[in-house]
Amino acid sequence: MTSIEAGAPSPADIAKGLAEGREQSLADAYRQWSGLVFTLALRVLGDRADAEDVTQQVFVSAWRGRTNFDPSQGELGAWLTGITRHRIADRLAARAREHRKAEAAGGLLHTDVSSERVDQDTVDKVFLADELAKIDDPRRTILRLAFYEDQTYPAIAEQLELPLGTVKSHVRRGLLHLRDRLKEVKGDDTSG
Repeated sequence: MTSIEAGAPSPADIAKGLAEGREQSLADAYRQWSGLVFTLALRVLGDRADAEDVTQQVFVSAWRGRTNFDPSQGELGAWLTGITRHRIADRLAARAREHRKAEAAGGLLHTDVSSERVDQDTVDKVFLADELAKIDDPRRTILRLAFYEDQTYPAIAEQLELPLGTVKSHVRRGLLHLRDRLKEVKGDDTSG
């Protein structure tokens, strides 16, 4: 979560202003969420220039599509994350097209049937990273230590000064929550 500076507009105010078409709200949204968007893009794409391009595209898309955003129906950060997922998928698809063109030009044309699946897996990873960021502590920290830093449950329990059973319980509940959210999004996501 990002901290709100004194006198800075709240996320709700930023969302309302963006939906109303206030350019200052777009600038405020960029200040508030560009770091998250860039981090998600960089984590998946692995290329700083591509991540910067995706970040710019997300906020351009948000501005152009602001009439489709209803602050009463959801948080602006979640909406921006959804746009980010689609822009990352677009960039991965463009990379796959560029790769196929290069192979065709070199006479090495072959069909990579797994590229579409790899792209979807990558988008799922971005989604899960965003969902993980929304989980409250200590569960979020426990899941990050377990899965991003490959720490054992006893090591996490010792580091966080929690009982081992509590750590295991947080991991189990956190994974169930993430699984349910992924199923929910996959069931509702028809935009491909």
